[in-house]
Amino acid sequence: QVQLVESGGGLVQPGGSLRLSCVVSGSPISIFRMGWYRQAPGKQRELVGVIRSSGTTNYADAVKGRFTISRDNAKNTAYLQMNSLKPEDTAVYYCNADYQAVGLGSYWGQGTQVTVSS
Repeated sequence: QVQLVESGGGLVQPGGSLRLSCVVSGSPISIFRMGWYRQAPGKQRELVGVIRSSGTTNYADAVKGRFTISRDNAKNTAYLQMNSLKPEDTAVYYCNADYQAVGLGSYWGQGTQVTVSS
């Protein structure tokens, strides 16, 4: 079974940094696209950034220039480096793996809480 586990969340002051990790286990094939999403209190889940197997990335406008998504295929791990954090970045951050293959769909982790507050 494909499983995703996020880690690295926590409480940080505005302007601080955090690095989130997403470890994928039980993956039968390579992952086409991995992404980070977040859901803030009272808001719908939104895309933060995605990275394809080619290394191509896309980011939401709200995090461009501050967040960087990367992946280490050898370790089956994706990362989200978050710098210059703002209070509005407070949310539960979820990792997603999209295989884009017959018989495999999209998988989610349980999420990790990021709180930006002074």
